[in-house]
Amino acid sequence: MTSLQIPAPTRCINGLEPAALIRHFLAHPPAGFEAFCSPAGMPGFFADFDLLTTADGDTLDLVNSLPGSRWLRRLLNWRTCFFGTTASEYAPLPASVAPEALPPALLEAWSKRSRLLIVKDIPDDSPLLPAADRQYAAAFVAACVERGFILVEGQALAYVPIDFACPEDYLARLSPGRRKDIRRKLRARERLQLKVLPTGCEALRDPDFLAVLYDLYREVYAQSEIHFDLLTPDFFRAILQDGNLDGHLFLYYGDGELIGFNLCFVHDGMLIDKYVGFRYPAARQHNLYFVSWMENLAFARERGLSHYVAGWTDPEIKAYLGARFTFTRHAVYVRNPLLRSLLKRISGRFESDRAWFDAHAKQPAPRP
Repeated sequence: MTSLQIPAPTRCINGLEPAALIRHFLAHPPAGFEAFCSPAGMPGFFADFDLLTTADGDTLDLVNSLPGSRWLRRLLNWRTCFFGTTASEYAPLPASVAPEALPPALLEAWSKRSRLLIVKDIPDDSPLLPAADRQYAAAFVAACVERGFILVEGQALAYVPIDFACPEDYLARLSPGRRKDIRRKLRARERLQLKVLPTGCEALRDPDFLAVLYDLYREVYAQSEIHFDLLTPDFFRAILQDGNLDGHLFLYYGDGELIGFNLCFVHDGMLIDKYVGFRYPAARQHNLYFVSWMENLAFARERGLSHYVAGWTDPEIKAYLGARFTFTRHAVYVRNPLLRSLLKRISGRFESDRAWFDAHAKQPAPRP
């Protein structure tokens, strides 16, 4: 057994979701991932990583225009050590380790098993976390910089404070054009049937039903622009059958056929939106993205929750629907000093969410 195969994490901070999700991630990692937990108690994984995953459009166009671009793209796919998980919104930092001691502990655990180390999704003064967690994350980031890590802006996490009295009150905060468009799209709700199942219920022990849900998830994965973490049927089975997670599976039916689902978790007074599955083209024809957004807000308001946390992807549509955003940072350590110097110079080309936000956040979003 190596130092990166300890079975379970210690208590971590920055958790917006139930800690059991991380345990399920370690037990059933995405396809091609090698999950582990470091001696310091921080979960992570090894995976093949396309270095251009978050590159801006100009950089992608430049690389793709070069002679031998396919060969070059293969060269830019590295086996990478990640600290963090794809099941958690933020990097789970072990509470038992002082922030200044954590970067050297991670570097020691990493050893020489890959050319690249990334601590992913470190919260940047997140309004969704208590002050102590924000302070720890800031101290950890400073310690990473002292140890030679390079900071790269991460993705934009969308959230909505539940501070409105009713759907009309929420929509009234949007521009007249958006209100009109969203109301029009929400008429599709009349043609849909909604059923909500708690995780761990008997219906979610039916293997045929689980297979249908997984197929819906794969349809969303297939049309996504980024293919990184392909969740496995075993992971879905484990979380859907875990009654201790306080999970809620929203099932949407059109004409008696299941056309979509949304799996959310209630934790620390917030509704955390985690996984979706859609049947195309029916989901688009029924405006299911817009309908499910409003249903989630209604669920959170009825439960007296403080926030709806809507996840990382599709910031344009989420901004259009009235979301706010908070950013993360990745701490990157490149073993080769020449490559490390190069990354410092070009890191801004890998901050696509921040670039989009700076260019568009204060302007009306385009109609999706």
